[in-house]
Amino acid sequence: MPWTTTELDALKRAYASGTLRVSYDGKTVEYGSADDLLKRIRTIESEMAAASGSGRPVAGFATFSRGDR
Repeated sequence: MPWTTTELDALKRAYASGTLRVSYDGKTVEYGSADDLLKRIRTIESEMAAASGSGRPVAGFATFSRGDR
């Protein structure tokens, strides 16, 4: 499904304002929770990045120290 920046922007505005009902391009969708809304945002961002070839790294390296050195 082709995602649009209009949809992504509407989802981000709704998430930032704490609402679960999102309207864009004459459509209205109500999400069950903020987590559902955030998952949709992440999915669209990920797929748009993959389609454009400029994706973010999926994994990184973590380091830590116990402070004994």
